[in-house]
Amino acid sequence: MTARLPIPHARLFALAGALLLLLLALWLGAAVGETAIPLPVVAKTVANRLWDAGYAVEPLDEGIVWSYRVSRAVVAACCGAGLAVSGVVLQALLRNPLADPYILGVSAGASTGAVSVVILGVGGGILGLSAGAFLGAVLAFSLVSLLAFKAGRATGIIILAGVAGSQLFNAITAFIVARSATAEQARGVMFWLLGNLSGVRWPHAGLAVPVICAGVILCLSQARALDAFTFGRDSAASLGIPVRRVYILLMAASAMMTAVMVSITGSIGFVGLVVPHAARLLVGVRHEVLIPSAALAGAIFMIFADILSRTVVAGQVLPIGVITALIGAPAFALILIQARMRP
Repeated sequence: MTARLPIPHARLFALAGALLLLLLALWLGAAVGETAIPLPVVAKTVANRLWDAGYAVEPLDEGIVWSYRVSRAVVAACCGAGLAVSGVVLQALLRNPLADPYILGVSAGASTGAVSVVILGVGGGILGLSAGAFLGAVLAFSLVSLLAFKAGRATGIIILAGVAGSQLFNAITAFIVARSATAEQARGVMFWLLGNLSGVRWPHAGLAVPVICAGVILCLSQARALDAFTFGRDSAASLGIPVRRVYILLMAASAMMTAVMVSITGSIGFVGLVVPHAARLLVGVRHEVLIPSAALAGAIFMIFADILSRTVVAGQVLPIGVITALIGAPAFALILIQARMRP
C-alpha cells in the first residue's frame, strides 16, 4: 500500500506546483496579445535581459516582450496578490465573509485620492499619485469605521457602511471628473477607474513589487493573530494578542497595498472577495497557509484576467475590472451556493 505524504511535504509540493503555475502564467502573459510572440522568444528575451545570455532576438519582439508585456504581467500578479491578501485580512479582522477592499470603500477612497491629486492638484505637487491614493484609502476606511461604530457593532453593519462609503466616494470622484477634468482627462480617468493595465511599465513594477511583498510578509507574520481574530477580539486578547496594535498594523498594510495598486491599475473589484473564499475551500482557514495561497491564487487569476482583457475582443483592450466582475460574480454565487449546501 502506498504511504501518504506527511502534511508538510504535501504542502511543500502544493506550494511548488503553485509557483510553477505562476511562472507559467507570467510566461503566457508575456507571449499572448494582439501580436503573438512565441514562447521560446519570450524565454530568450528574459534570459538576455536578466543574465545577458546573448540569444538572437528581433529588436521589435524584444521590446514588446520586455518593455511592455513582462512588466504588465508582473504588475498584474502584484495586484492580484495584494488585493487577495487584503481580502483575507479584512475578512478575518472584521469577522465578515463579505469584507474586501472594494466593498468597504477602500478602493473608492483610493480612487478619489488619486483623482484629486491628478485633476485638482491636491498637495501642490508634493503628493504623488500613490500617496494621494493611500490618504484617500485611509480616509474612506476611517469614515466607514466611524459610521459602523456609531450605527452599531453587528457584523453586517460595517458592510452596509462600506456600501454607503463606496457610493459617497464614487460620487465625489465623478463630481471631480465632471467639474474639473478636460474631455481627454475624463476619458482617461473613467477608463482607468474600471481597471487598466495598458500604461503599466517597469517603474510601476518597481513600486508594486516591494510594497506588495512587504505587505504580504507583514500579514503573514501576523498569521497567528489573524487566527485568533476569527473568534473575536475578546478571544484574541485572552490569547495575549495586542489587539489594537495588530488591528491598526494590518489595516494599514491592507490600505497601503490597495492604495498602491489602485494608483497604478485603477479600481478592480471581486478579487479581494472571491479569491480568499476559493483559497479557503482549497487549503482551509489557517492563515499561515491561507495567506500565501491566496496571494498566489490572486496573482495567477489577475494575469489570466489580463490576458482575457487583451484577447476576448479582437483589436480592443477591455478594462480588466470588467473581466474580473464577469468571472468573479458567477464564481462568488457558486461559492455561496456550495456553502449553503454544506451541512
